[in-house]
Amino acid sequence: MSLKIDLHCHSFFSGDGVSSPEQLIEAARSKGLSGFAITDHNTCDAVKYLTDRGLMSPDGLPVNDFLIIPGVEVTTAEGHLLCIGAVLPDLKGRPALEVCHLIHEAGGVAIPPHPYDLFRAGIRENVLNTLPIDAIEVFNAATTLKRYNRMAYDYAIRRGLPMTAASDAHHFAAIGTAFTTFRTENFSVAGVLEQIGKENDLSQNYLSIRDSFRKTWNNWLRLRKRRSVEELLKETSENEPR
Repeated sequence: MSLKIDLHCHSFFSGDGVSSPEQLIEAARSKGLSGFAITDHNTCDAVKYLTDRGLMSPDGLPVNDFLIIPGVEVTTAEGHLLCIGAVLPDLKGRPALEVCHLIHEAGGVAIPPHPYDLFRAGIRENVLNTLPIDAIEVFNAATTLKRYNRMAYDYAIRRGLPMTAASDAHHFAAIGTAFTTFRTENFSVAGVLEQIGKENDLSQNYLSIRDSFRKTWNNWLRLRKRRSVEELLKETSENEPR
């Protein structure tokens, strides 16, 4: 079985995300993904939201043949670090090494996203060398410069690390631009986590100019309007079919 999973996605529970979890699911399904990891910045609120609505299973199994993996993108003291497969409290500002240990204690895997990206809080190599990471994101569809992805790939080769690719979507239109394909018969969170440590196929496409502009424009609008999560949730609820 081949599972197409986007391991790095943001909803409006992130301060810079604009799409509802439902919009992410609809877009991911339309693009043929098997699932995605919800990795909002420093919060796992989307996991509770999805579980409460029956869109995500607490036992780690797919819902209606679609798998959502719990996760979070932690802003550590040294840069961003993805936790995939577990729920964590807000660890913003804590040392990356400590966060790695907490991820493992919670049963998740630690993956640095967009390392080397000087404009997006990537963890630098001198710190990466000290971290017990499980894999590294070698292709980020939204990277500032393409050479940052090549540098991450070269580092993975030198260290012998498993590799992942992801969209880093902050808008539903961007989800699935890049993803990782896992070959496993275990269609579950546990099955994906086990496979992350192995060799997998990477789908590597960059955001289009339109999607990049949309990401920047929507983030600017949200920051300008300072719309709260509560307002976005209310809007989502009002737009649901009766």
